[in-house]
Amino acid sequence: MLSAEDMLIFSVVIPICNEEENIPELSSRLTAVMEKLCAEEGNARDGYEIVMVDDGSRDRSWELIKGLHARDSRIKGIRFSRNFGHHIALTAGLDSSEGRTVVLMDGDLQDPPEEIPKLYAKYREGFELVYGIRRERKDPLSKRATSSLFWWMLRRFTGVQMPAGQTMLRVLDRSVVDALNGMREFARFVHGMMAWTGFRTATVEIEHAARKKGTSKYNIPRLFKLAFHAITSFSTVPLRLAIYLGLMSSLFSLLIGGYFLYKRLFYNIPVLGYASIIVSIFFVGGIQLLMLGIFGEYLGRTYQEVQRRPLYIVRERL
Repeated sequence: MLSAEDMLIFSVVIPICNEEENIPELSSRLTAVMEKLCAEEGNARDGYEIVMVDDGSRDRSWELIKGLHARDSRIKGIRFSRNFGHHIALTAGLDSSEGRTVVLMDGDLQDPPEEIPKLYAKYREGFELVYGIRRERKDPLSKRATSSLFWWMLRRFTGVQMPAGQTMLRVLDRSVVDALNGMREFARFVHGMMAWTGFRTATVEIEHAARKKGTSKYNIPRLFKLAFHAITSFSTVPLRLAIYLGLMSSLFSLLIGGYFLYKRLFYNIPVLGYASIIVSIFFVGGIQLLMLGIFGEYLGRTYQEVQRRPLYIVRERL
């Protein structure tokens, strides 16, 4: 780590997974933006670094990153031994960042690099974490709907207040980065971890562009998987669900039992057939299996934490 005097002004951390079509344009546009920001701060043009983390790409992404580094040493690279996941890639970039101010962004160019100065201007007002909020999301209706549901679920069940509509594009103070780097849990949801720290935050509306090249890495199943991962990482509400479902099931069974008993005692109507019994058995069995699955999820997370394996393995570093 550099000393305070020699520390870079900016670090830009970008997780990369199969983005060979976007990397050349991303690097040229981002370099122009960061050089201008450094000049406005009265510092040399090399007062920044761009850290690209290759999260197990199967295309030519790493070869392109190596080529960019050979031409410009300010562009650095980390290559994982396999795909460890988006949030682990962000963690590796934050671990390696050396700037006083850290910018996070994705490599798909949907959050334009030209919006970074807006966030930095807000950061200069004294905030420690500035989120970029999409002014108008340029995604298909299905993805907009599932994203809205995703953020509603997180705010409803995690107890951590995270701005809705946030993008990955954001500016962090070194104090926030140091706090995040001190959290080494295996089940990582970086958005929630940032909000949990409690630093002074602000939001800035930014433009959002449609993806022109490549494909999105978050389809609907993966988005719901991420939501469940985030909820179980920050909340025990799913565990309490066992109590609520147990009470509801017991109350429902008592009401049904009382109804049949009333018919038998007062109207001498026998209860015929096995359909109600079979339905009840499957209903209660389904609830039990659901809760066993939730308990298993929490137990599995505990098992992973006890193993103390590294969060990621670096195959190559530039």
